[in-house]
Amino acid sequence: MPTINLPSGAVAYRDAGPERSEAPPVVFVHPFLTNGAVWTRVADLLAERGIRSYAPDWPLGSHRTPMNPGADLSPRGVARHILDFLEALDLREVVLVGNDTGGALVQFVLDTDTSRVGRAVLLNCDAFENFPPFPFNVIFRLIKGPRRMKAGLYPMRSLLVRRSPLGFGLLGRSLDASLTRSWIEPALTSPGVRDDAVRFLRAIDPRELLDVSTRLKSFAGPVRIVWGTADRAFTPALGRRLQSAFRNAEFVEVPGARTLVQQDAPDVLAAQIADFTAVPR
Repeated sequence: MPTINLPSGAVAYRDAGPERSEAPPVVFVHPFLTNGAVWTRVADLLAERGIRSYAPDWPLGSHRTPMNPGADLSPRGVARHILDFLEALDLREVVLVGNDTGGALVQFVLDTDTSRVGRAVLLNCDAFENFPPFPFNVIFRLIKGPRRMKAGLYPMRSLLVRRSPLGFGLLGRSLDASLTRSWIEPALTSPGVRDDAVRFLRAIDPRELLDVSTRLKSFAGPVRIVWGTADRAFTPALGRRLQSAFRNAEFVEVPGARTLVQQDAPDVLAAQIADFTAVPR
């Protein structure tokens, strides 16, 4: 897996698809305590359609290499980290795809610098004052410390716990066991990664994302909101409200999918992204 050195630290990423493509590049932004592998099936399906994509492991607790000391790991700081990635690879007219925490980070990117972003796809994600929504706001408070995070993740070595509502059970219907284990392993085994994750959690402020929402209409590019309707945390009503925050957004329902639409309905999501890249700006 290639790695690129950015001002905040090294970022590993997965790339898929032809090096030269007529379609704009797709860059994925994953949720907290997951990594870029959550997008693999969608990336492969896009590659079959001739679309190149990048799925970095952002510093959200499942990355393998701790960030540099002093790196800004607030949501706004990670958004700049994303922009540094686009610049380092000279990616232009990018389709940013964000989910859960990653959707909030895409909104921060759009509020910071859109010079390399052509359009955005948002799956079930944080929005407005819901950063994060219940019950994740409670869970995040319980692990907002290095020791507390390690203690909280320790039981998730069990597949039964990972598939329960205390683990990743609310996010997807039937998540792969090795995949979910890969998500918790870095924070369990690396104090530096655990510290990075805690720094991000401590910097989350719902008021800041609510403030960002007041400026989303300034983004001129098209937005497609692809929302799993079986999600009990990020409800369809939240998705519709997010649609109204943009000047040019459409809302697509995915029946039966939960938060991780890319896991529950990868074919549907890949088709939506591929179709969206072909829509004239």
